[in-house]
Amino acid sequence: MSSSKQEEGGAVPPAAKGSWTSFIKSIASFNGDLSSLTAPPFILGVISLTEFSSYWAEHPSIFVAPAAEKDPAKRALLVLKWFLSTLKQQYCSRSDALGSEKKPLNPFLGELFLGKWEDEAGTTELISEQVSHHPPATAYSIQNDKHGVRLQGYNAQKASFSRTIHVRQIGHAVYHIDAYNEDYLISLPSLHIESLIYGSPFVELNKTTTIVSSSGYISKIDYSGKGWMSGKKNSFSAVLYKEGHEKDVLYSVDGQWNDTFTIKQGTSKHGSVIETYRNSDHPTTKLILPPLEEQSPRESKKAWKTVIDGILKGDMDTTGFEKSKIEVQQREMRKKEQAEGREWQRTFFSRVPSHPIFEQLSRSTGEKLEADKTGGIWRFDEEKAKTAKRPFTFDQ
Repeated sequence: MSSSKQEEGGAVPPAAKGSWTSFIKSIASFNGDLSSLTAPPFILGVISLTEFSSYWAEHPSIFVAPAAEKDPAKRALLVLKWFLSTLKQQYCSRSDALGSEKKPLNPFLGELFLGKWEDEAGTTELISEQVSHHPPATAYSIQNDKHGVRLQGYNAQKASFSRTIHVRQIGHAVYHIDAYNEDYLISLPSLHIESLIYGSPFVELNKTTTIVSSSGYISKIDYSGKGWMSGKKNSFSAVLYKEGHEKDVLYSVDGQWNDTFTIKQGTSKHGSVIETYRNSDHPTTKLILPPLEEQSPRESKKAWKTVIDGILKGDMDTTGFEKSKIEVQQREMRKKEQAEGREWQRTFFSRVPSHPIFEQLSRSTGEKLEADKTGGIWRFDEEKAKTAKRPFTFDQ
């Protein structure tokens, strides 16, 4: 390996090599949740985890396309295609833009990220809220009324170290089409961080995820990635079949989720090509946010502005000071709530005792809700949404 980036710590700025080495050592010896570790300044990101919910729908026309398909098998295929089209944005776009994956800002309880996309698909609205802090969990609702499509879900992450950082995502998403009263239960992929030792980390997906539809179709996606000796980065293979008929593959998809994949009718070996999807042919639609001066103190961009400014300027003293101010404020709020015997009231989501759609559709996969790891079972609350209006303050 001759490139400097292929040497240990090769992508780390010279002035930061000491702190990076200490960070790697602290990860290797840490037994708790890695998200609580303080990362070296140069690896800090400028977006909050609450903003990650937007990656689900940066291609609104692909997001709503299943609603126009009358055939249930083809509809399930379009849902699979949409899901696969989101993976580059969810797990690769930040490292492409910044040179490597950065550690996102840990959201505070009650943090909000609200926006919309406007394009030929109409208006697609995003509501994302940090509904739990210990354990941390983000809930979201993405809705396009014109096409009667919505996505709702929540997720948390559990990070551990074994040669590299492994992240298990806990939670799920449910994609719903009004016209067919149809639901799709989507599990979340596990991931690990590659190239950590070289100081230029990026995400690789592993294991398997499923999409189970109430119409009886199942998509199974296997993530392989690049091995030590063979394979391509970000590789996957997927099959779609009728529940109970796994060997009778209706459609298959193979390729790289960050680049190009091929959709076939039938198996990947013998099927006929339906479409070749190239990420480069599908530019994302920009999420529209209110001007910063119109945002409320709890909205991500407004809440973290001084921290983000410090990171962008490379002023780590200011970054640390402003970040600490937010964290201290949040600890004081939690102490006050505890002393008064009350709980923070979520703005758009509510904790519910059960999730019938999940329970019905997860029977074929054996998935569990694991509510203890997400602070509860969270559902978008239509009644709360009707009365929720800016400004969103910290006064309860």
